[in-house]
Amino acid sequence: MQDKTLKEILDKEVKQPTEEEIKAAEKAKATKVVSRKIEDKNKDLKDKKPQQNKTFKKDQKPFRKSNFQTEQQYEEKVIDVARVTTVVKGGRRFSFSAYVVVGDKKGKVGFGHGKANEVQDAIKKAVKDAQKNIIFVPVIKGTIPHEIKEKFLASKVQLRPAPKGAGIIASNTVRAVVELAGYSDISTKTYGSRTKQNIVQATINALKKLRTVEKIAELRDIDVKHLLSK
Repeated sequence: MQDKTLKEILDKEVKQPTEEEIKAAEKAKATKVVSRKIEDKNKDLKDKKPQQNKTFKKDQKPFRKSNFQTEQQYEEKVIDVARVTTVVKGGRRFSFSAYVVVGDKKGKVGFGHGKANEVQDAIKKAVKDAQKNIIFVPVIKGTIPHEIKEKFLASKVQLRPAPKGAGIIASNTVRAVVELAGYSDISTKTYGSRTKQNIVQATINALKKLRTVEKIAELRDIDVKHLLSK
């Protein structure tokens, strides 16, 4: 009788699992299975990586930052920094506008504009804008290939080739553009408005229109000798 009573007591104390407990146990098993599958996939990928690297060709070069141009390759000169005021309901707001010329002294030059609340930020924006507007100009023995005149708004600029040793004969504004472009011997003149931004833009436009003998012969589809003989 005592044994029966003990069994009955034990059966009463042991509780049967509820439906919620059964579902929780099934979810735990499912998560364990998924985690094992993910671990197996990661192991397979690690094993395959060295095989994929072997398939690369010898001619292919890895990606390196040194393959691209950096900002340090260009020299910069600040042409002008102006303070701009805007009148609003609350009063006046002040900001700065900067104009910068950038070049490598090897036939590349650019002009940019930047605006910000601080002078340094405005110059940084102008430098980035100038690097986006880089142009290639022909440099022949330190001078330009031919004479050219260009106008931008009310400013006019005239560029002339100069013999070796003549140096740069130009105003400070034009000198900044010409030096950074890579010219060492050139004669220039400016007419009309003396606004620095307009003079720089006129100089840049003039340099864009310069053509070498080879380029003119290519455009006309004739030989260089035939062009020079005329």
